[in-house]
Amino acid sequence: MLVKIKTEDKLIAIIIRADYSKEGIEFFTPDEFSQQLAYMNRPAGYTIMPHVHNPVPREVHFTQEVLLIRKGKVKVDFYTQERKYLESKVLSTGDVILLADGGHGFTILEPTEMIEIKQGPYLGEHDKTKFDHDTC
Repeated sequence: MLVKIKTEDKLIAIIIRADYSKEGIEFFTPDEFSQQLAYMNRPAGYTIMPHVHNPVPREVHFTQEVLLIRKGKVKVDFYTQERKYLESKVLSTGDVILLADGGHGFTILEPTEMIEIKQGPYLGEHDKTKFDHDTC
């Protein structure tokens, strides 16, 4: 299953549930996103040609991050860039999420292990502005 969190004009997040399956390859993100997310399902013996990636100048304006829930359960709250609450979704073992725009917060519902992937370099507290969800 594939879930997209949207406002009227922005894609906030994409969730790929652990039970998602499709033949071939599917890109879920628009070409202009600075973080690309795709799913591949290939049979045994399929070959991906060896390759290198060419140096291509890119400009990143906002950090987009991908989380893989290795184990556990976490609630994600989604917000607009203006900090207006949109909705919440629960992620479980095997789910993957791309946080593409807006804001987000997390509540760990069970002991959880996650892998986070995002553009670098990471600038710590200079990378984000925290806000109190109770005031939104």
